[in-house]
Amino acid sequence: MFDALLTWTNLTGQEFAILIAIVFVAGVVRGFSGFALSAIVMASAVIILPPVQLIPICWWLEMTASVLMAKGGWQEADRGVVMGLVIGSTIGVPFGLWLTTSISPDTSKLIVLVLIIALAITQLAKIRLAFLATKPGLYGSGFAAGVATGLASVGGMVIAIYVLSQNAAAAKMRAALVLFLFVSSLTSLVTLLWFGVMNWTAVARGLSLALPTTIGVICGQWLFIPRFAAYYRPLCLSLLCALAGAALVRTQFA
Repeated sequence: MFDALLTWTNLTGQEFAILIAIVFVAGVVRGFSGFALSAIVMASAVIILPPVQLIPICWWLEMTASVLMAKGGWQEADRGVVMGLVIGSTIGVPFGLWLTTSISPDTSKLIVLVLIIALAITQLAKIRLAFLATKPGLYGSGFAAGVATGLASVGGMVIAIYVLSQNAAAAKMRAALVLFLFVSSLTSLVTLLWFGVMNWTAVARGLSLALPTTIGVICGQWLFIPRFAAYYRPLCLSLLCALAGAALVRTQFA
C-alpha cells in the first residue's frame, strides 16, 4: 500500500515523510494565523521539489485549509474588498506562473525564497503603504498577489500587506485572508490546468498530503487563543524568515 502511494506520488519514503511533517506544521500555522501555509511549505520543501512542482501541491493544501476555515471568513470579511482582490489576482496568476515555468529550477528557488523573506520582513516591520487604500491600490494589490501566487503560492502574504494598510482589526484581517485564499484558489485552478502544472502526479501529492494538513489546521484552530492574537503573526513571520533563510543558504552553498 505504502509502496503504491510512493509510486503514485513519485517520491521516496524519506521525501514523503518530510513533506508530511512540513504540511502538518504549515497547517498548524494556517489554523491559528489564517495565512502562511503555502509560504512555509515553499520555504521548507523547496529543497525537495522545485517551486513549479510545489505550486499545484500548495493549491490542494490551501483548498483543504480554506474549506475548513471559509465559514468564519465569509461572515467577518469585507466581501466587496475580497472580490476586488480576487479579480486582480485572477489576472496576475498567469504572469507569475509563466515566469516560473520559463526559468530554471535553481533560479526559481532563489526568487521564491528571496520573495518570501522580503514579504515576511515587510510585514514584521509593519510597513503601511497609504496608496494601497485607494481603488487602484485594491486591484493592484490583487494583481501583485496573483503574480506572487504564480511564482510561489504566496499571494496571501501580499494581501496581508494590503489589509495591514487598512488599519483593520486582527479578526477582520484574518477573515479577509481566509476568504481571499478560498476564492482565489478556485480561479487559479484554471491557470494551473492551462499551464499543465496541475497533472496527475500533482493531484496525487496534493490529495495524499491533504490529511496531515487537515489535522494541522484543526490543531492550529484549537490552539488559537484570542488574547494572544497579537503575538501569532510576528511568531509566524519570524519562523518563515528562519526557514526561508536556511533554505536559501542550503540551496546556494550545497
